[in-house]
Amino acid sequence: MNSLQSVVLMLSLSYAVVGALLLVVLVYARVPWSAKAAAVIVTSAFYVANFIAVHGLLGWASDDRLPTSFKLLQSRIVEPHSLEGDSGSIYLWVEALDDTNRPSGVPRAYRIPYNDALAEKTDKAASEITAGHPQGGLAVDYGNGGGGFVATVRKFIAPNVVMDLSGGDPSTGGGAAATPPIGEGVSFTPLLPPRMPPKDEQ
Repeated sequence: MNSLQSVVLMLSLSYAVVGALLLVVLVYARVPWSAKAAAVIVTSAFYVANFIAVHGLLGWASDDRLPTSFKLLQSRIVEPHSLEGDSGSIYLWVEALDDTNRPSGVPRAYRIPYNDALAEKTDKAASEITAGHPQGGLAVDYGNGGGGFVATVRKFIAPNVVMDLSGGDPSTGGGAAATPPIGEGVSFTPLLPPRMPPKDEQ
């Protein structure tokens, strides 16, 4: 049983526990038996409805924050449509990478609000994947004042590619943490091979 199935099962069991508590309350409540029977039937019917509804959620993309480091498997760009009132979205199907640059083996879909800069980067990354060049990604904050962005990125790409953005603006409080605009906090690079563990010293 994978983690998603576990979540569905846990939510269904939680609903069943609430139903059981309702049953206990009904046993001691002074209401007509016909009302008690109706409550039991309706609650039981919702067990099935709850289970089916939760299963339907598993295919939807998550609005959660992207993993800090990931492998991009596929993407889809949905541009804004003013007539339909759709602000657009960028869907990324990714696998989180661990500290040694190895994929987790659990792909997950994420939805990000549409942004021209991110759409352009995503389109280029998708073209690279189509050309047979696997793409990795980084989702980190810029300019946190403590060099956190640079320290994170330097583990994955060459130092001469990185421009130091730490420090902040002294006129606005120096190194205060800043959240990057959507699209600037995500970057794609060629996927690097997994890092091998250090050899034991002789």
